[in-house]
Amino acid sequence: MYAKYLKSLFVIIFLLSAIYSNGQKRLDFPETYVGIQGGATGSMLNFSPSVDLTYLLGYSGGLSYRYIGHKVAGLQAELNYSQRGWAESDGLYARQLNYLELPFMTHFYFGRNFRFHLNIGPQFSYLLSENVLIDNTVNSEAEQHTKPVYNKFDYGFCGGPGFSFRFNKQVIMLDIRASYSVSDVFSNAKRDYFDFSNNMNVKLNLGWQFKLK
Repeated sequence: MYAKYLKSLFVIIFLLSAIYSNGQKRLDFPETYVGIQGGATGSMLNFSPSVDLTYLLGYSGGLSYRYIGHKVAGLQAELNYSQRGWAESDGLYARQLNYLELPFMTHFYFGRNFRFHLNIGPQFSYLLSENVLIDNTVNSEAEQHTKPVYNKFDYGFCGGPGFSFRFNKQVIMLDIRASYSVSDVFSNAKRDYFDFSNNMNVKLNLGWQFKLK
């Protein structure tokens, strides 16, 4: 039931973002930007049955594309390398999950040269690799310690606020973004231990973009 509601929310966010952006007044001179961004991440998994966790720190970075064709809304797509995973609160175990991410977000903005913005939309990811960073357990048989990731393809939703400053044809931006995966990291069939195991991630990003037109 829990997963069903999350998947419905994922679809609703995608549809509402598309409908809202298409309904806005179009600009006479649309803006197109390309750039790079990077920053720090804090990640954990939402397990059921629960596991006592703390955030695992990492980093994320990649390429960005932004198209603004409406008065207060546009689209932003990115291609990022992002470190996720989890660390257990007792300090005995931590695993890093390295993903290739494709967020595809509606970009809402207010202002001219100094802008407040809100990005929100779906995010699709693929697991590139996984690394056990800490394993001080002794003959542990816990599911999250002994099994590799089952689902390499990951999808969910992401969003968050930020600020940007435009000068000449360049943009410097800073934003905070949270993401939650609807898909599970480990198998959740009836015979499996975990009912769900969803990625959760928070990022602090600093970016630079160049205006193409």
